[in-house]
Amino acid sequence: MLEGIQTHVFTLRVRYAETDAQGVVHHANYLTWFEEGRSDFLRQQGCFYSDMERDGFFVVVVQATVDYRAPSFYEDHITIATTLQKGKGRVMEFSYQATNQDGVLVAEGKTLHLVLDANRKLVSIPDKYQQILQKKNL
Repeated sequence: MLEGIQTHVFTLRVRYAETDAQGVVHHANYLTWFEEGRSDFLRQQGCFYSDMERDGFFVVVVQATVDYRAPSFYEDHITIATTLQKGKGRVMEFSYQATNQDGVLVAEGKTLHLVLDANRKLVSIPDKYQQILQKKNL
């Protein structure tokens, strides 16, 4: 498991549409899965993107990396472990590990996010959300 402030895990099943002509998961899908992991992580903490946007704050991705370790295939069960590495100031950083049903690490990555206000100006994470992000897993 990745080390950081806190980690949340969820499992998905690879859909046929996520594979390429060789039957392997297309590389772009891992970023989508990481986004799902991040959104689920935030929801579990009680922090919803939709609430932030209604409050006039937007979390934007400014960097994303994926390291591919092994292929994934149709109907594999993929567990995404999402770890909040940093959630302070203007920056949110998440790390991800994707493992298959056999425990094989298939991909890992990171995303870096900044917070913008309604005028698209860089701001610090609002206190309300800062407190939610610092909440430990139950």
